[in-house]
Amino acid sequence: MQAKAPLITPVLIAGSIILMIGFAVRASFGVFQIPIAAEFGWARSEFSLAIAIQNLAWGIGQPLFGMLAEKFGDRKAIVTGALMYALGLVLSAFAVTPGQHQWLEILVGFGIAGTGFGVILAIVGRAAAPEHRSMALGIGTAAGSAGQVIGAPTAEFLMQFMAWQTVFLVFAGVILATLLALPFIRSPRVATRAELEESLGQVLVRAFRDPSYVLIFLGFFSCGYQLAFITAHFPAFVTELCGPIDPGGMLSMIGINSTSALGALSIATIGLFNIGGTITAGWLGKRYTKKYLLAGIYTARTIAAAAFILLPITPTSVLVFSAVMGALWLATVPLTSGLVAHIYGIRYMGTLYGFVFLSHQIGGFLGVWLGGKMYDLNGDYTLVWWIGVGVGAFSALVHLPVRERPMQALPA
Repeated sequence: MQAKAPLITPVLIAGSIILMIGFAVRASFGVFQIPIAAEFGWARSEFSLAIAIQNLAWGIGQPLFGMLAEKFGDRKAIVTGALMYALGLVLSAFAVTPGQHQWLEILVGFGIAGTGFGVILAIVGRAAAPEHRSMALGIGTAAGSAGQVIGAPTAEFLMQFMAWQTVFLVFAGVILATLLALPFIRSPRVATRAELEESLGQVLVRAFRDPSYVLIFLGFFSCGYQLAFITAHFPAFVTELCGPIDPGGMLSMIGINSTSALGALSIATIGLFNIGGTITAGWLGKRYTKKYLLAGIYTARTIAAAAFILLPITPTSVLVFSAVMGALWLATVPLTSGLVAHIYGIRYMGTLYGFVFLSHQIGGFLGVWLGGKMYDLNGDYTLVWWIGVGVGAFSALVHLPVRERPMQALPA
């Protein structure tokens, strides 16, 4: 009798470590929003544009690193990404103009692409047994959420003792430390005979001609818009709009005495609840139709965001919203990547998911940039928030017509 393949493997553990550390640093950028703008006297839109460019570069780099990994090897792609990530952080520590920060975020964005979901989830997906693939993708995604739990509070804590520039240098060293997990990245290229005979060009043509791929591409836009806007602007949003913290309340007892600290805690809360949310999504993706699960997640996000902005914003509502949004935060990732693998195969999963992820990051670019721009014009984030509600409803609808069954390979 053949032994059952394990769910937890060295590849999954190593990939999860890389994702956790990379996303811890990425999720902390919103905490730097106010300190950097205050030090240089910049408008809010200046550093917002830098983070927006980072998101766009991440999206553009994702299919490129997917192709790099599939052509030259996963490890080379990860090493290249880590070096670019660290270099971008080091140079950003010495940047003194908005233009310098904005250009350097291209390096950081490409670095995130090389160490992020597109490359690592493709490795995890190929290494996992078919019966465990959805769950393994959920665990890998949850590792990114675990990074978010520690990233923003760590940055907030470090800036109590050192300048933000020094924190950037510390984070660069931490990114390079992820390369210690590289020896465990051994992903077999599991694929069907038809997938092995089909070229990358054929697969891309087949995908882009398929209306389902286009719908998945469009649907992932709102995920990027909402996540990037909240990551970059929610700490500042909470700092400025939240009601006062009760001096004798529960938050004060755990050391949260200011709305800025509450903003960092809100990002950590999102990450904490997303650990359970993504693992649950991976578990459900094995048992239920992925497109309907995605439509349900986007519908729940739309309702949660609308309710939050309509009700009074208090410390309690901030944490409740963070918990609800956290449970839905990256739950779309294992389902979307799993849907791509299910329909188009795993041979070129990194590249195919990379192009879908580009839509996510175009949304991320607009969410971050519009957040800063509209704040400077209107003095608040209300309009940008409602745009996020609208695109969330759009994504819920466009997933419904997706044809969720494997597509036959083209003749060689």
